[in-house]
Amino acid sequence: MKVTVIGAGLAGCEAAFQLAKRGIQVTLCEMKPQKMSPAHSSEFFAELVCSNSLRGAGLENAVGLLKEELRRLDSLIIRAADATRVEAGGALAVDRTEFAAFVTDTVRKHQNISIAEGEITELPEGQVIVATGPLTSDALADHLLGLIGGEGKTMHFFDAAAPLVVFDSIDMSKAWFASRYDKGTADYINCALSRDEYTAFWRELCGAEEAAVHGFEDKNVFEGCMPVEVMARRGEDTLRYGPLKPRGLKDPTTGKEPYAVVQLRKDNAEGSVYNLVGFQTHLKFWEQKRVFSMIPALKDAEFVRFGVMHRNTYLDSPRLLNRYYQLLDQPEIAFAGQMTGVEGYVESAASGFLAGVELARRLEGLPPVDFPRETAIGALGLYISDRTVGNFQPMNINFGIITPLDHRVKGKRNKNLELSQRSLGIIDDLRDDILQDCVLSD
Repeated sequence: MKVTVIGAGLAGCEAAFQLAKRGIQVTLCEMKPQKMSPAHSSEFFAELVCSNSLRGAGLENAVGLLKEELRRLDSLIIRAADATRVEAGGALAVDRTEFAAFVTDTVRKHQNISIAEGEITELPEGQVIVATGPLTSDALADHLLGLIGGEGKTMHFFDAAAPLVVFDSIDMSKAWFASRYDKGTADYINCALSRDEYTAFWRELCGAEEAAVHGFEDKNVFEGCMPVEVMARRGEDTLRYGPLKPRGLKDPTTGKEPYAVVQLRKDNAEGSVYNLVGFQTHLKFWEQKRVFSMIPALKDAEFVRFGVMHRNTYLDSPRLLNRYYQLLDQPEIAFAGQMTGVEGYVESAASGFLAGVELARRLEGLPPVDFPRETAIGALGLYISDRTVGNFQPMNINFGIITPLDHRVKGKRNKNLELSQRSLGIIDDLRDDILQDCVLSD
């Protein structure tokens, strides 16, 4: 039995690993380093682009639940994240380079995985999982478009990545370490702005020159990765209620909450590089330097990477895929990752996990695992395959797509925790069946 997995991002590596640990021979195809996409720079697999954060770690967050489900089922991506974690308050953030190196090393060393470098322009015969991501090469995208039925079967949106700055170039006399509401450890650098500083910054941000991106309109931006300048144009106070909100942060020099706060999060284990939280952007590079340097603590900041923006393509999954990410009319072909309409690093890994596990079980003659809507893994698969969805849009995991409780619970946090505990009970009941066919310890 042999499977081809195309694309060595988070979803592809997860799918390949789950297949391989169940004794399936996998050929993992990756076009890097022979050909690089506009958003990637490293030769490692599973390269993180937009952020180094896998978002909230607590079970009161839906993404925290999804991570814990995957952790209990031995996800490679979560294993790598836990091994390369950097402190980030209540979030699970990683050292980008160490994370990608961990995944790459694990995959390359696996005895059941062989690596095929170079661009794939057509699907090979046999069982295939396509996990080429939202930046699928034009040649393969054209092939897939013909395969799934032509025009109207794919859609797209735009997302953006935030800039990175060198820690030593941050003016810490105008910034301080703290986490919001003192939750966790003091892992964020907080850069305060007075009312006048914020107003001047906001005005310049709204009028700054943007880089040309073909087909870009504000309405086509995915909400979870909205460029900061697009958010700013929605109103003067929008940023103050979004990424620049000062709630739960007190400036130690005044003892009061500032008018606005820009937060920076550690981007590597050494703490030598930080990213601007919520500052995804597609401004021209010199405009990023000019406008972002108006933040007092970043007046002389050294930018090691400016923000970038790119077009992401995703499938009309409810009309094409089943709950296991397989094509409805060609089940030997499955998809995984953001191209299916799941949004986010963890969600991409979850889709790769489910696609890999279910394909392995099918090849072994085992019945599919019924991940119900009460679980985060199941809810994602059922969302992208729900044919009643009209205007299908990419989505992060959230409690709104998980089956609600059958009783009232006081307080949103308590309700979410109970939803998570119910889900993890189901996962624990399924765990032995899911892992029974794993023939290698890895």
